[in-house]
Amino acid sequence: MEYTPLCHNGLMGPSQSNVFKNALLSKLSRPAMRLLKLKLYMVGTVAFLIALTTLFFAIILQLAGAPLLFVIPMVVTFNLIQWLIAPYLIEMIYGVHEAPPHRYPRLHRIVERLSLRSGIPKPKVMIAHIPIPNAFAYGSPISGSRVAVTEKLLDVLEEEEVEAVLGHELGHLKHRDVHIMMFASVLPAIFYYLAYSLMMSAYYGGYRDREGGNAGLALLIGMASLVLYYVVSLVVLYLSRLREYYADMHSVSVVDDGARKLSEALAKIVAYTGRYASRRRMDPGVGAFKALFIADPDTSRNDAVRLARYGMNKDMQLVMSIASRRLTWADRLLEIFSTHPNIVKRIRALLELQRLPTP
Repeated sequence: MEYTPLCHNGLMGPSQSNVFKNALLSKLSRPAMRLLKLKLYMVGTVAFLIALTTLFFAIILQLAGAPLLFVIPMVVTFNLIQWLIAPYLIEMIYGVHEAPPHRYPRLHRIVERLSLRSGIPKPKVMIAHIPIPNAFAYGSPISGSRVAVTEKLLDVLEEEEVEAVLGHELGHLKHRDVHIMMFASVLPAIFYYLAYSLMMSAYYGGYRDREGGNAGLALLIGMASLVLYYVVSLVVLYLSRLREYYADMHSVSVVDDGARKLSEALAKIVAYTGRYASRRRMDPGVGAFKALFIADPDTSRNDAVRLARYGMNKDMQLVMSIASRRLTWADRLLEIFSTHPNIVKRIRALLELQRLPTP
C-alpha cells in the first residue's frame, strides 16, 4: 500500500489539524469533562448565594440600620448548635447503632478499602433500623464522621451494589458536604427570621427607626426578606442536587465499574421503596433527614409506578427502563423542590459515565 503524506511537507494542513484536534477532544475523558462542568456549576451557585445575601444585607443596613441585623448571630448560633447535635438526633430517629465488626466484617472491609482509595480516615460504620433500603453519611466535630446503611439495603442489594452506595456516601464525607450544606442552609434561615421579625414588628407597631417610626418600611423589608427566603431556598436545593451528582462521580472514581453498580443500586432502591410505600403507609419520621439519603424516599413511590412490570432480578433491564422514561413538565417541576436529582436524569448521567448509550 502506498503511503500518502498528510501534506506536501509531511505535516498537517490547517483543515487536517482541526480534524485531528476534534478527534483528540472527542477522546478526552468524558468523566473528567463532566466533573469540571459540575465543579464550575457548584462554584457558581455558591458565589451566587454569597453575592445575593451580601447585597441584601447591605440594603438592610442602608435602609434599616445595624440593630436589625441582631437576628443574624442568633440564627447562626441556632444552626451551629443544631449541626453539632444533629448526629444524635439522627441516630435517635432512625434507630442507628454502630455495626459490630464481627457481625458485619464485609461491610467494614468495604468501607476501609474505599476510605483508603478516597484518601480519608475510615468513618464509623453504622446500621439504621429503617424498613427501606437506603444509606447516608453524617457527622459533626463532636461525633466525628459516620456512614450508615439500613438493614434492608444489605438485604436487597448485592455486595457490589452496596460497595457503590458506600462509595457515594464516602464522597459526601470527602467533599465535606455536611459542612457545606450546613453553611448554605443558614442563609435561607436568616431571611426567614428577618421576615418574621420585621413583619411582626410592623404589625404590632414595635419597629422604630431613627426618625420616629416607620412600620411601612419594616413591612416592605420583611416582605422582601420572605421572597429572598424562597429564592435562596431553591438555590440551596439546587446546590444539594449538584452535590449528589458530585458524590455519584466519586463513587464511579473509587469503585471498579462503579457507574454500572451504582445505577443498578439506585434502580433497586427506588423500585423497592416505591413498592413498600404503595403497600404500607410510610412513617413520617423517615423523611425527617431525607436530604442525607442516597435516594429520596418521598419520590420513590411515583418513580416505581412505571417499573412494576420489571423483576428485581433484572438489574440492567430495570436501569434501562428508568433511563428510557420521558421526563414530563411535572417531573421537572418536582425536581426544583427536591434535595435529590430526578432519578431518570441521575441514571442517565451514570450511563454516560459508563459509556453506554442512553435512550
